[in-house]
Amino acid sequence: MNRPRTPNILSIAGSDPSGGAGIQADLKSIAACGGYGMAAITALTAQNTRGVIGVHVPPAAFLTQQLEAISADIRIDAVKIGMLATTDVIEAVTTWLDTRRGTWPSTAVVLDPVLVATSGDRLLEHDAEAALHRLLPLADVLTPNTAELAVLLGESESADWDAVLGQAARLAARYDVLVLAKGGHLAGRDCPDALVGPGGLRAEVSGERIDTRNTHGTGCSLSSALATLHARHGDWADALRLARGWLQEALGTADALEVGGGHGPVDHFGALWAGRMAPASEALLSTWWDGIADLRQLIDALAFIRSLRDGSLAADEFHFYLAQDAVYLRTYSRVLSRAAQLAPNRAEQAFWAAGAVGALEEESNLHRLRLGDAEDAAPSPTTSAYLNHLVASDASYPELVAAILPCYWLYQDIGRRLAGAAHPGHPYADWLAAYSSPEFDAATAEAIAMVQRVAFRADAAGLAAMRRAFDESSRHELAFFAQTSADATAGRVADIGRVDADGRVGAGAL
Repeated sequence: MNRPRTPNILSIAGSDPSGGAGIQADLKSIAACGGYGMAAITALTAQNTRGVIGVHVPPAAFLTQQLEAISADIRIDAVKIGMLATTDVIEAVTTWLDTRRGTWPSTAVVLDPVLVATSGDRLLEHDAEAALHRLLPLADVLTPNTAELAVLLGESESADWDAVLGQAARLAARYDVLVLAKGGHLAGRDCPDALVGPGGLRAEVSGERIDTRNTHGTGCSLSSALATLHARHGDWADALRLARGWLQEALGTADALEVGGGHGPVDHFGALWAGRMAPASEALLSTWWDGIADLRQLIDALAFIRSLRDGSLAADEFHFYLAQDAVYLRTYSRVLSRAAQLAPNRAEQAFWAAGAVGALEEESNLHRLRLGDAEDAAPSPTTSAYLNHLVASDASYPELVAAILPCYWLYQDIGRRLAGAAHPGHPYADWLAAYSSPEFDAATAEAIAMVQRVAFRADAAGLAAMRRAFDESSRHELAFFAQTSADATAGRVADIGRVDADGRVGAGAL
């Protein structure tokens, strides 16, 4: 599989000799998230995990030389701006950025307005704040912590999440930018982050706070990860979810490091040493799953599923479904074999090949035992449409595995609930048990993990193609379950729907 282009990410920030914040944190974050990091140094600090001892700012003219040297020779795919200690430094960055934005139509700028360190130290001279306000409109995203958000607005620091979101919205409207509202400094177990634009909330990600005091450089790391992942995937909401997932992992393993006696650094490469090259992709695929929430509810509401659950499904309807499933599995096995051929490594080749064999074994055993003479049924138009979609996806390994994933994930999700309804004497107990076994659970988890790794390696165009393939297969799954007579008679296969503006799968007339 071809490796996507590695984005070049420029960090404009101060240096932290302890390695936890500033350009040192930025370069680690950029590398961990799949970018090539570059750095123009704005200031030299004397600091450690306990606090900042001193700051030395080289002449602003030398910063301009650094920026000019880089931009004259190297493609810049994203810029992350951190500590800017003086008016002269801010103006140098503003001038350089303003003269080049017209030639960078796709180069995003993430500005982390470093005003107050986690330790409470003030990192920007008071008379430089006016100059900073002239720089803010040149950014695409601002990533202040709650204290910095209040300073930028001239307001008191907020103590609750709704107030933080309100301040972020006001700042976004004032400068026509996106603002990353961060809940890391708030009290409580929940730790939310949200992208807020002039028009309101764009995306929100939440989770339980990780219990660690090793948070030095968290803001630097998150903002540089956000810049990198946007350069890779082209979407701010996806970039936030990925960056957040990666940072959670880095915080979760931070206590394994032994750096200093104060607020230690996050473990930027903790996932690598734990054997999880791309844990942040879990957050990305969760958005795919959330995006088909309405579709999953519609599947649960189908007459076929409800009557299969309670055992009242007519035998002829079940046999029709089973015959179509047998037809499906024969071609599905070939699709899995094709995935094995395209897979980039032996582990993935072996997994998909085993799945192909398992599909044929299932078709040979459970299906034929129940179907008897009906085993050679012709494919229905709905079954043919689904299989045609899967076969058409096989020109690209990423698209193919994304198209295959709902065949695992949705079946496992449905099967788990159906199996809970089985009881002695249930006419379809053997069928309900087939998709709720520990073996199928393990296979589904492995399929999800593989697609996560593929998604994390994809560029923006490849990721969009994967999402389309996943959503299309999910719609076909709904249609496949809805093709029995009860649901078809109710007109429930009239329109399988489209993906709406928020990325959710609709269901039209269903």
